[in-house]
Amino acid sequence: MVLVPFAVAVLAGLVALWPGGTPEGKDSPSGVGFDRQTLGARVTAVEEVDCAEVGAAQPPGGPGGAGNTGGAGSTEGAQDGGSGGSGEGGPGALPQGSGEGTCLRATVEVAEGKDAGHTFPEIVTPDATRRLSPGQDVVVAYAPDAPREFQYSVVDVARGVPMVVLAGVFALAVVVVGRLRGLLALVGLAVSFGVLTLFILPAILQGSNPLLVAVVGGSAIMLATLYLCHGVNARTSVAVLGTLVSLLLIGLLGSAFIGWAALTGNTDDQTGLVHGLYPDIEIRGLLLAGVLIGSLGVLDDVTVTQTSAVWELRQADPSAGWRRLYGAAMRIGRDHIASVVNTLVLAYAGAALPLLLLFSIAESGMGQVATSELVAEEIVRTLIGSIGLVASVPVTTALAALVAVADRRGPSDRGGASGGGGTAGGQGRARGRGGRRRARR
Repeated sequence: MVLVPFAVAVLAGLVALWPGGTPEGKDSPSGVGFDRQTLGARVTAVEEVDCAEVGAAQPPGGPGGAGNTGGAGSTEGAQDGGSGGSGEGGPGALPQGSGEGTCLRATVEVAEGKDAGHTFPEIVTPDATRRLSPGQDVVVAYAPDAPREFQYSVVDVARGVPMVVLAGVFALAVVVVGRLRGLLALVGLAVSFGVLTLFILPAILQGSNPLLVAVVGGSAIMLATLYLCHGVNARTSVAVLGTLVSLLLIGLLGSAFIGWAALTGNTDDQTGLVHGLYPDIEIRGLLLAGVLIGSLGVLDDVTVTQTSAVWELRQADPSAGWRRLYGAAMRIGRDHIASVVNTLVLAYAGAALPLLLLFSIAESGMGQVATSELVAEEIVRTLIGSIGLVASVPVTTALAALVAVADRRGPSDRGGASGGGGTAGGQGRARGRGGRRRARR
């Protein structure tokens, strides 16, 4: 009964916060590099050239080439409206300090668009992390306002095939092992991705409170995926309740400690660029929203596992009461807590590994590193999420034990209160089971 008004509130929140139209300024290029015009191309030849000679022949400016970072563009370059690369230099332009050594000059042929068949040179410097080879499929950016010889530049490699194959292997493994439940899990994954891309991100860009959007969107994901994957039953409802209580705790702790630690959430180029393009977005709220959404997936795992453990224990020993069920399931939960907390810490450490390497290179003290905003943000995120996970185990286990005991008592009570035929049949089945147990002993 508690979940029905909650589901109605989530639905009302989706309707009220659903984004309409396009965010302000979305009709014009954002400058971050992902909305530029890109085309498929292929490297037809690669030859070694002297970097000094090539560098002297390159113009200053243009869309940026493979010799640079080749990503979406740095913050400065993106804000200047550059079409890609690192924001410095034209196609094959050499960054400062690259005038010596042997470079690679790749001949790239555009494979689609109005200039299909057009070829252009791309210079790869010795210190470039991306290398080009003959026959390699690449992605090129098109800058129509640039001079003809500088309109195209390599910005990435084409990796669609390996990504599709990997996704297929993942889906196959999930379906083979999980069968119907695995197939439903994939549908739930699609639902989660749809809510994230169609509701959460556009609503935040249109100025809605990030925390409120994350709560409504995360709740919708939780309700849809849990009931879709595990069915509409008491077990799933207990897992939903345990997840809700834990999310509430994470939200309260996150709001308190993010404010107490004076975390701004503006700690990297991507966040700064988002804030520059959309100043109305509340960055601190965005940080807290990220904590909630990041914790949701692991919380689902913990609550569903604990609920299933309680139900299986009750099935194995129908005579077990609430206290016994709770104690047995908590022994399972403590093992789960130990592994999940370690998993969270290692996951965040792995994501922040380049940052930790920079601090090691700088030989900063442990206290200075831990209290700097870059690292403190990750520590607060990890610890708040871990506290929510730890709390979800006893809360969900207690709820599951109560509901499991009540769920088992209900059918027998209803059977005893039924008509004489039902009662006699129930008594006969009970005597038969008792006789079989005595015979086995």
